[in-house]
Amino acid sequence: MNAAIRAAEGGVIVRLDAHTEYAPDYVRRCAELLDSTGADNVGGPARTKPGTYMERAIAAAYHSPFSVGGARFHDVGYEGYVDTVTYGCWRKEAFERFGYFDEELVRNQDDEHNLRIVRGGGKVWQSPQIESWYRPRGSLSALFKQYMQYGYWKVRVIQKHKTPASWRHLVPVAFLLTLLFFLLVSFIWHQALWLLAGALGLYLLGTLAASLLTAARTNWTLLPALPLVFPCYHFGYGYGFLRGLLDFVVWPGRPSAKFEALTR
Repeated sequence: MNAAIRAAEGGVIVRLDAHTEYAPDYVRRCAELLDSTGADNVGGPARTKPGTYMERAIAAAYHSPFSVGGARFHDVGYEGYVDTVTYGCWRKEAFERFGYFDEELVRNQDDEHNLRIVRGGGKVWQSPQIESWYRPRGSLSALFKQYMQYGYWKVRVIQKHKTPASWRHLVPVAFLLTLLFFLLVSFIWHQALWLLAGALGLYLLGTLAASLLTAARTNWTLLPALPLVFPCYHFGYGYGFLRGLLDFVVWPGRPSAKFEALTR
């Protein structure tokens, strides 16, 4: 991406990723909103276009606040300033001002770049007028691996910037560490098993409630899959974040190979 941006001769850079379909007016809308808003980066919300049954379940959960903590770029109706957008459109000079994509990062390059824009005094704008449709993963294992990598590389982003872009990024690993703590303590204090069971029970209730609400909002046929999909988002991200803490903070070294190879 950086090589392409440096080679580009035009004044506006529009990023178009694979596994996504774009509206015929996508580039025009991006360029117009870049001018009308005065923002440094503009983009649309994260719409999805699933095909198979499991893709539809994963897409339905993707748009639920329970899976992603209420990130605004998952809200297809939101227009305004945000901390990150899907893909992006910039004036070329924005890369000279805020820097190029961080080539160390296998995942989260766009989040990290938008974080630099916002913290550098710039603005990121989302508009539903910019339309694209992303094809989600098609299996639980693929979803788990995707979010495992997101959590893993988020640690490196936080390490670089000394603080998270949003506290919602810490919730999955905090929950996972809480479960591990109760489990370890139970070996010397058996009552901790009740705390472990209580935490898991509350999570199960939350997952079932979110599954019911999501199925009611989308399609009731998805209900059997949703209680399996939500944990893939949470535990995949939480496990990846925990591994990132070990690899980048506790025992710094070369990242694990399975986190460097893209999952799709």
